[in-house]
Amino acid sequence: MNVESFNLDHRTVHAPYLRLADHKALPHGDTLSKFDVRFTQPNVAHLEMDTVHSLEHLFAEHARNHSTQVIDFSPMGCQTGFYLLVEGDWSIPEVSDLVAQTLTDILAATEVPAANEVQCGWGAHHTLAGAQDAARTFLAAREQWATVTG
Repeated sequence: MNVESFNLDHRTVHAPYLRLADHKALPHGDTLSKFDVRFTQPNVAHLEMDTVHSLEHLFAEHARNHSTQVIDFSPMGCQTGFYLLVEGDWSIPEVSDLVAQTLTDILAATEVPAANEVQCGWGAHHTLAGAQDAARTFLAAREQWATVTG
């Protein structure tokens, strides 16, 4: 299939994990790396939408404090994780450091950035506590992030 994740057998993975989902060399020599940042076990558990929404805001804002190469942090429709898109040819150890630093920032946050009607399309639909719980759980499993399948 054309979509990379549709070719992944979601029954064989063991979340949480970080997985290189795609690496593209662009026509003018730039490269992009896309990572699957999987928080919950597919088809078993999912993140609540207000948690997804808050993680998206928090991660997108705080990750850019650690790298100017962050392009996007987008939620998966299945609510089990996110795609992290970065400029350059990144490895799992490099992206692991960025993710850990960013999740640590999320644990220290006192508010969800841009969680208001001016800067967000659904400003009232956030949970800092939910995002921090998910970040804490993901961080606690760092030793297994590089293991996608059991």
